[in-house]
Amino acid sequence: MPTRPTSRAVAASLPPVNRQGIKYPRTSSSRVERHTRPSNAAYFNRELSWLAFNRRVLEQAHDAHVPLLERVKFLAIVCSNLDEFFEIRVAGLIQQVDNGVNKAGMDGLGPLEQLRRIHSVVGSLVDDLYRAWQEELVPALAAEGIIFKSAEELSASELVWVKQYFEEQVFPVLTPLGLDQSHPFPQLGNKTLNVIVSLDDPSTPEVERQAALLPVPRILPRLVRMNPEEAKEHTYIFLSEMIKLCADAFFPGYRLNGAHAFRVTRNSDLYIDEEEAENLLKTIEKELLNLRRGAAVRLEIEQGVNDEIFTTLCDHLELSHEYVFRLNGPLNLLRLMNLTDIDRPDLKYPPFTPAHSPALPSGVSPFATLRQQDVMLHHPYDAFTPVVEFVEHAARDPQVFAMKQTLYRTSGDSPIVRALIEASRRGKQVTALVELKARFDEANNIQWARQLEEAGVHVVYGLVGHKTHCKCSLVVRREDGKLKRYVHLGTGNYNPKTARLYTDLSLFTSRSDITEDVANIFNTLTGFSREPAFERLLVAPFNLHSRLIELIDHEAANAAAGKPARIMAKMNSLVDKATIDHLYAASRAGVKIDLIIRGICCLVPGVRGLSDNIRVRSIVGRYLEHIRAFYFENSDGEPAIYCGSADWMPRNFFRRIEVVFPVDDPAARAWISHELFPMELQDNENARELQPNGAYRRVARTADTPAFSVQNYFIAVTNHRDRNARLADTAEPPPEP
Repeated sequence: MPTRPTSRAVAASLPPVNRQGIKYPRTSSSRVERHTRPSNAAYFNRELSWLAFNRRVLEQAHDAHVPLLERVKFLAIVCSNLDEFFEIRVAGLIQQVDNGVNKAGMDGLGPLEQLRRIHSVVGSLVDDLYRAWQEELVPALAAEGIIFKSAEELSASELVWVKQYFEEQVFPVLTPLGLDQSHPFPQLGNKTLNVIVSLDDPSTPEVERQAALLPVPRILPRLVRMNPEEAKEHTYIFLSEMIKLCADAFFPGYRLNGAHAFRVTRNSDLYIDEEEAENLLKTIEKELLNLRRGAAVRLEIEQGVNDEIFTTLCDHLELSHEYVFRLNGPLNLLRLMNLTDIDRPDLKYPPFTPAHSPALPSGVSPFATLRQQDVMLHHPYDAFTPVVEFVEHAARDPQVFAMKQTLYRTSGDSPIVRALIEASRRGKQVTALVELKARFDEANNIQWARQLEEAGVHVVYGLVGHKTHCKCSLVVRREDGKLKRYVHLGTGNYNPKTARLYTDLSLFTSRSDITEDVANIFNTLTGFSREPAFERLLVAPFNLHSRLIELIDHEAANAAAGKPARIMAKMNSLVDKATIDHLYAASRAGVKIDLIIRGICCLVPGVRGLSDNIRVRSIVGRYLEHIRAFYFENSDGEPAIYCGSADWMPRNFFRRIEVVFPVDDPAARAWISHELFPMELQDNENARELQPNGAYRRVARTADTPAFSVQNYFIAVTNHRDRNARLADTAEPPPEP
């Protein structure tokens, strides 16, 4: 199996960025060398930290205060996350072991030891997941008239309905595959449902234990509601239960000794040498087909399968037993996500409709507003509509000459893509940077790239060896005989659907220093530039890492000099060792550091003499916390406040194109400093604090302290603002004097 090529590192040694009113000392990223180097115990393992995040998601499924169908959704999310974890992270570790790689990471763990610990943690997590389903959620759902039945629990009338459904909808679609010398073991698709049956010929005295497979095509629904036209209750049976019940129909004359559902997870990472790929789009398309044939990295099978069948599967899949999980329940609980379609608002979060920003009213061209002021939106509380309309207005505006857009992940019916196609057909110069390697969205992005190219859009794929992960939209418009640029920059993807589920920030601006930098980014990505210079933006892989290190070191220098020093940072993941080491140095210097990290955190907080001044918390709630925002007190001037697309991980610093932008608008700065961060740090309902031993604990509160959810707070603020706006619109004008 080919190994994944290593991306070339890009130098990040540009001069410090000058910022009016702030003087940054010229520092070295090796300043931390003057202190005692932290030991391996000073870093948490990345993979185990990621599993700890999924433990926090599973806790939401256990939480009786969370609406019932939302608890089911959290359970499904854990299953989906574990799929990706095995497809990518575990697959990579197995590959390292197979290739003889035994180099330890910054935490001191080599690939083999990581796999051993992962197996232990995942085993416990999976056991708890199925315990939550069987012992908590199934009874609670039944009490609400949402019932799940096994084949043994079917009533006589239900049994008749199931068999009829099977005969009409399932039997014609399935193809039995015998397993013997004349029938080779088939290639099983990644994460597809399969049923293996044990058969015996009753005409012979000996027990033969022949085996056969029933692969189940994806087109069949995995969760079937029984008798939906007549039954008032929602009664479900898993398709696997139905197939096991009726499997003997495929093998007339044989005795069915047992049937068990299973599925295989395969290595799903792409192996592409971009420098050797003449056409990246075609290469990725071909590689996507090869994912079906990726090496097996996990087998999930129902409990009770006999040893002979179990050994047969493991041998054919070439899979060690430690990568097998025997499940006490149905496979792939991600399918439970369909339950959220049930019309039971009493079992879901209260409905919330994002509000339109008064600064960018719907249906009105944004350019007049943006000439006068910046606008920042907070999604999903603020509607994503202005982002879409920014592109749509530009597409239809006769004064707009050019549009440039990055696309990492977008929806299947993307209005952004439609607007770019329309703009091109109207004769504007349109450029789209489509990231073909956006994991699990590759096929979708290939489709959009082809449609854009057919419409005359210039489609490019960024720099070799780097994913284009930044979120940038640039519009060039003629005004008063001159060309003026307008920009949208964000922390999240250009996807209206996920914008209702993820918390993100959007910035609209026409500031010339920002828009010029954005234009420089697009020129760098579409052309050639070995060392592009950026005045205001922090851009990976060029200056982002070095500038963040300087910002951290500047706070450390201020604290050492007895000046106020504070760092607040919110992101998805913190993994980069150099950044962690400089945060440790800043903590030792006396800087108060609050980190709000939803997922992976390799930094160990609260260790005496190392990280006494660092607190880390994670918030898991109704919305996926996705904002990246950074605050540096900078007592020599105004606080330095940034937002952007990058987490603090090596891949974001060195293997991706990322943009982190300064927040200059006074109102936006005040909101981030005095509302966003303070409210996040007050959450005592969905927040967990990371302990020095790696455990996460709920934020403690006294009996007389009310529960506070930052997400509920922003929902309430938005509803209040929207209600006042509607009242103002309907108020009668004052009488004439």
